[in-house]
This record gives sequence, C-alpha cells and structure tokens, in this order.
Amino acid sequence: MLKFNYSFQKVVDLKTSEKNHAEMHLSSAIGKLQAETHTLGQLFSDKDHMADSLQDKATNAVSAFQLQQMQDYINYIDQCILQKRQDIQMAQVKVEEKKEHLTTKMLDEKVWLQARGKALESFQKDEGLREQNELDEMATVRFASRAR
Repeated sequence: MLKFNYSFQKVVDLKTSEKNHAEMHLSSAIGKLQAETHTLGQLFSDKDHMADSLQDKATNAVSAFQLQQMQDYINYIDQCILQKRQDIQMAQVKVEEKKEHLTTKMLDEKVWLQARGKALESFQKDEGLREQNELDEMATVRFASRAR
C-alpha cells in the first residue's frame, strides 16, 4: 500500500504555524489589557484611600500645606486614571485587531486543511480502486488457470 504524500504539506504546516502565532499574539494582547485594567483598579483604590485620608485629616488639626499636597496627589491620580483609560482603549483596539488577524489565519488554515482532506480522500479512493483492480486480476488469473 502506498503512503499518502500531500504535495502542499509545507503550506499546511505554515498556515498552522501562522495560526498558532496569531493565537499567541492575541493571548499577549489580552494579558496586556488585563494588566491595564488591573492597574486602573489600583489607581481607583489609591484615589479612594487618599480621599478618605484627606477627609480624616481635614477634620483634624493639619496644616493647609499638607492638605494641598494630598489634594495635588489626588489630582495626579485623576490624571493617571484618564491616561490609563486611554491605555485600556488602545489595548482593547489591539485585542480586536488580534482577534480579526486570528480569524483570518484560522480561515486560511481551514481552507488548506480541507484541500488536504480532499486530496487524501481522492488518494484513498484511487488506492482502493488500484487494490480492487489487482484483486480482480488475481481472481481472473486463478479462474483462467483452473479452467485449463
């Protein structure tokens, strides 16, 4: 029996490799988005903690300079939150781009795998016909030799 040898196997392997790379890039982009989201949560937590601290100090005897410093820090955290929201939006765009890229690569791989599958089916059909012809020929030879 002959072994199936697909002439475009290297292309199939390449498409599979490209799909795997696209999956890794998507995973990386999702990880970055999660990290940005976590950092934003930390900033909100820091702001809440500082605001609570500011309220506590406002009721106690604290210098106006210290209160101003705390307020300045809260304003700084607000700026960081705005920047982090922009970073998150950019990370979300990257994730969507990577998803689209992965979808394209998956479709490419699927097309080539289907072509390989059709070639394998054709090979198996041809191989089955060849084997059947050999068996028919052997049966004909046996019949002819017995008839003599």
